[in-house]
Formats: sequence, structure tokens, C-alpha cells
Amino acid sequence: MTGGSDGKVVAITGASSGIGAATAVELATRGAAVVLGARRTDRLDSLVERIRAEGGRAEMLEVDVTKRADLKRLVALAVDRFGRLDVLVGNAGIARTGPVADLDVDDWDAMIDVNLRGVLHGVAAALPVFRNQGSGHLVTIVSTSGLKIVPTQAVYAGAKNAVRTMLEALRQESTDGVLRTTSISPGFVRTELVDHVDDPGQRERLRHTMAELGIPPDAVARAVAFAIEQPDDVEIGDMSIRPTRQG
Repeated sequence: MTGGSDGKVVAITGASSGIGAATAVELATRGAAVVLGARRTDRLDSLVERIRAEGGRAEMLEVDVTKRADLKRLVALAVDRFGRLDVLVGNAGIARTGPVADLDVDDWDAMIDVNLRGVLHGVAAALPVFRNQGSGHLVTIVSTSGLKIVPTQAVYAGAKNAVRTMLEALRQESTDGVLRTTSISPGFVRTELVDHVDDPGQRERLRHTMAELGIPPDAVARAVAFAIEQPDDVEIGDMSIRPTRQG
């Protein structure tokens, strides 16, 4: 049995900020080689420089998770540069809020494309590599919004719960010891996620709650590391991490 992050190769989507960036730094510090994907390449460049300056191993690639080919290129980069891929952290996500009756179909489509199809694109890219290697781990950032359903988050929570359901089914299809799956559901974390909420009032309320209650992205990064570092015969299936004072 093996465990730990040291020597593992980990690809991360949505790695330019927030949980993705914190996870990259945390895992690189623990000895993993990280392959970072996001749309904001200027931020990725700075992050890779930081990791390398601190003695870590890192590569980056411009990635839009709504494009299946981009996920294939991210996985290929990991294999080409480091010889394998041990973990894919599916972190890229967007949040749009509003009553269903507002019929913001474009926002619905965007959340489904990023939060659900984006994860499926990662699975499609990584799973053949994991099967060929004989091992692999999918760690996906979901949300406590899918556990406590509230008004204005119906489609966001629905997409996140679809991911949770898909990963559980995939887990049950993969009891041959090759694949591990982990869903991590954060509560309020101090990230840029709410910056793109369209309604100004809702956006400010969420920002206030995040500032008052939010935990740092590093907390989620440590949870990712915990799941990854279990021995190969141990799978952390579903984990929630939220502020102590969050209801």
C-alpha cells in the first residue's frame, strides 16, 4: 500500500485562483508535480513561477473545461511531462443565482456546461489513462449548496448534485481497485465565485456572508490532500467542509 502526495502527478482545473490555486500550492509543497489548467493564463504563469521558485514541479495549460479537447490536452501534458497522471482535481466551477421563474436559460446552460459537462470531460480524458496505468483518483469539488437546498440556487445545486450522483455511480462501477472517487463539498470559502452573480443585491449579500463566515481556500486544499494521501485501499468518498458557524 502507498500513500502521501510526494511523487504523485496531479492535474487541477480552475487552478488560477481560489481553491484550485491553493490546492496547487499545497500539493506542490507536499512533493506532488502539479499540472494546472484554467482560462486566465497570466495567473497560471505567476503560480507556476511561484511553485518552481519554491522548489516544486509545475506545468500549465490554457483550459476551458467546456471544451473536451482542452481536458484531453491537460491530461496529455501531465503524461508527456511527468510520465503518468495519478489524480485529476475537477475544481472549475461557476455560480449563477436567481429564481427559476426568471428563466435565465443562458445562465442555466453556462452552469451545466462548466459544472457538469466540464467534470464529465475530465472523466472522459482521465479514465482511459487511469485504466491503462492500473490506478487513478478523481477528486471533484462539489458544494454544500447541493446538500442544503435553498431558493435561487436550484440549477446550481442541481448541477452539483448531478456530479455527486455521477461520481457515486462511477465508484460503484469501479470496485476493481483501479479508480478512487472523492467528492468534496465546501461551504462558504473566500473565493471569487460570487463575483459573477448577476443580481447586485444577491451578490453583495453573498459577499458579506463570505467575508463574515468564509474559511480560506487553504482549508479545502488540505482536505484534497487528505483524500489523496490515503493508502491505495482507502477511498474517501464524500466529504463536507464548511465554516464552524455556517448553518
